[in-house]
Amino acid sequence: MNGPEILIPLIVVPILFIGLPWLIFHYITRWKTAATLTREDESLLDELHEVARRLDERMCTIERIMQAENPNWRQVACDPVELSIEDRGARAGLARERSNLPGGRL
Repeated sequence: MNGPEILIPLIVVPILFIGLPWLIFHYITRWKTAATLTREDESLLDELHEVARRLDERMCTIERIMQAENPNWRQVACDPVELSIEDRGARAGLARERSNLPGGRL
């Protein structure tokens, strides 16, 4: 074998048995470390969980206050447009009934 013919196996063998496995294991370890949560991530998640819990408690408190002040607040809050349309219709019907009465005016 001459010079260039010896050089090709000397380059290919280390690339196959050293370079390629090193490259694969390098990116596998990078992938595994990136997939885990850091301490900052965990502390942020804990903080967000605490904020969500406090907001849930506040909502429960507000709902209890609303229930104490107006027991039908959920029905009113569901669809105020529908209730206002029904209310207007009822008022219009009542107005018509009053106007049909003898001597009754609005």
